[in-house]
Amino acid sequence: MTSRTAGTPPRQIPRFIAVEGPIGAGKTTLARRLAASFGHELVLELADENPFLESFYRERARNALATQLFFLIQRVRQVDAIRQADLFQSSRVTDFLIEKDRLFARLNLDANEFELYETVFTRLVPSTPRPDLVIYLQAPVEVLIERIQRRGIAAEQLVERKYLEQLNEAYSQFFHFYDEAPLLIVNAAAIDFANDDNHYTELVEYLLNVRAGRHYFNPTFF
Repeated sequence: MTSRTAGTPPRQIPRFIAVEGPIGAGKTTLARRLAASFGHELVLELADENPFLESFYRERARNALATQLFFLIQRVRQVDAIRQADLFQSSRVTDFLIEKDRLFARLNLDANEFELYETVFTRLVPSTPRPDLVIYLQAPVEVLIERIQRRGIAAEQLVERKYLEQLNEAYSQFFHFYDEAPLLIVNAAAIDFANDDNHYTELVEYLLNVRAGRHYFNPTFF
């Protein structure tokens, strides 16, 4: 699949795009728009199906292992479906990377729980499809909190500021060393992908030129 404007050569649209970032960064909104624009299959993380999540936000230590293992199994099933779909050369956008599962596990589990988690992860996740592009959305904690409050999902209102600070730092560390796929790091603090077409269009124009390595998108419309 290609895209072009008048007077320019066609540009290849990435077949497999993964959008990542902490809760409230806007990854699901962006994934939906990209899938619709490019005609890709949309594969979303199904957080609302996790029966342990609300309890986790209330008491992290007590409920972390059950929450994490449920997410791991759920994500493995989704990745297996993606792997099977590759046989038919399908294109897709996801709002998660399976590798980030370990990020949450390290943040939330104690040493013994993490050892158990690693055993399960190693057995369930032998290999994963490699994205053609990973988009990492960054935003300060204050922005994340405002967006979480605005969208009003009951369980998310229990998320503590300290946890968001820890999560932001964990994501920063993860993507500081990430080199498994071309990476576009987006300053998403003042971007409204849902309602502002200019914001969205400028990002799409930028990502279509990403081929390899690490790139940074700091919008010019502020």
